[in-house]
Amino acid sequence: MKLLFLARHANYFRNFESVIRLWADRGHQVHLAVERGESVGGSALLDRLTASYAGVTTGEAPRREAGEWTSMAARLRRGIDLLRYLEPSYDGTPRLRTRAAERAPAFAVRFADSVWARVASGRALLGWLLRRAEAAIPPSRDVAAYLREQQADALVITPLIGVVGSSQPDYLRAARAAQLPTAVAVWSWDHLTSKALIRDAPDRVLVWNEVQRDEAVRLHGIAADHVVVTGAQCFDHWFGRHPSRTRDAFCAAAGLPEGKPFLLYVGSALFAGSPSEAGFVQRWIAAIRASADPALRSCGILVRPHPQRMREWEGVDLSAFGDVSVWGGNPVTEQARADYFDSLAYSRAVVGLNTSAFLEAAIAGRRVLAILPDEFRDNQEGTLHFGYLSTVGGGLLRTSRTLAEHCVQLSQELAASGDRVGHDAFIRAFVRPHGLDVPATPVFADAVEAMASEPRSQTVSEPDAGSTAMGRWMLGLLHRMSRSRRFGPWFFDEEERRARAWRGAKAEERAAFRRANLDSDARAKAEETMRAKRTAP
Repeated sequence: MKLLFLARHANYFRNFESVIRLWADRGHQVHLAVERGESVGGSALLDRLTASYAGVTTGEAPRREAGEWTSMAARLRRGIDLLRYLEPSYDGTPRLRTRAAERAPAFAVRFADSVWARVASGRALLGWLLRRAEAAIPPSRDVAAYLREQQADALVITPLIGVVGSSQPDYLRAARAAQLPTAVAVWSWDHLTSKALIRDAPDRVLVWNEVQRDEAVRLHGIAADHVVVTGAQCFDHWFGRHPSRTRDAFCAAAGLPEGKPFLLYVGSALFAGSPSEAGFVQRWIAAIRASADPALRSCGILVRPHPQRMREWEGVDLSAFGDVSVWGGNPVTEQARADYFDSLAYSRAVVGLNTSAFLEAAIAGRRVLAILPDEFRDNQEGTLHFGYLSTVGGGLLRTSRTLAEHCVQLSQELAASGDRVGHDAFIRAFVRPHGLDVPATPVFADAVEAMASEPRSQTVSEPDAGSTAMGRWMLGLLHRMSRSRRFGPWFFDEEERRARAWRGAKAEERAAFRRANLDSDARAKAEETMRAKRTAP
């Protein structure tokens, strides 16, 4: 069996390494295709996989060819995505709405600001029209040709819904048209609530747990029998794992005092424009060092910045606080994973804002604490997925509103035995729904193999002829409007409007400069003429 696995870039395969290896061990051919490059270690993973398995190959997948339809497709998709964040379930997530509005075309933003946006039928009607128009976008010739060339038995896509400007929706649509079995692999615990919509229903949506199954059905309109709960295969390698070295050896490597307990701070991938987490961590450490509890005041502190936010840590010096280390890299190699797991296993408690490291800490048997400062509300209670950490399986997080309250909690953790903490109910509900001893990797692999073996009569249904005709008419109307001088600006998003305004300002500046030079030249010529007349005999 040949499986085509398409990802936005190589780092996305990190969460599916165990599945790829299992498929290769079973004798399948697996081609890993990426849309673009990346810079956080995913390419090294591909090199290791291709070196280990002759049946694993890699390559770059062509993106949809540039043109008017590509631009129109992107605009319609962003408009549809904005509509989802106007639903009442997102009333408490203003940052998600703002982010969607920044990317959406002006006509969708105007609708969002109108009274009609508060009417369910108005949202539903506009959404139906936009979806029908988007579905009528002519297919990509390059994408269709690539799928024919690959001759795969199934197509797996990740993340599909996680990025703007991706050609992955075009691959899903082309695969459906070619009767190629398709599966969307949910990449992370927040993707179904905080990213784009799944617009075309694939044959399978592979999710971690029943919470995500409900999200896929309720928020994305996927038929329940097309959603498969596999568990979170990306965490399988943490189960049954033990530290790779003694505690003293680890502390020496990490730059921590060997005889003291230490707290582990794990960084988060925050919204763009969020306050500096490095600055917050400095305040957090200062509060700990000012504690009345001598054990807390003198404990070790290990900080692991998020790999995507390393730049804000440049020039940050924490040496004045004493026994503080900033250490550890992106866990994409075996050594980096060992360093990371040792950091979790030997810590007394794990602290952060909102990160999947909380789930890994639970697997490692550590207490997990989160501070809820006002400046990071959009990243925590301003999202839907963060609440699962406190509700699913009895909850995982211990939270506090202030640093003073948080320090009291930390003192209690340091005073406790430090033994492994059981989070079985949460892990069973969120990470391993088929049982604590049942890895997700083979469940995931089996689900894709079974899908690829099914008769194609079980493929998802296509829209009826009436809605298809309506979509073509709507697409033609929108296309004509986008090309007109009057209505064209309605299709610009905020970034495009800013760029056009900047280009217009620069053009006016250049024109003014030319006019000034012309005027100056004219004055100089007139003065020269007058001087010539005055000096003429």
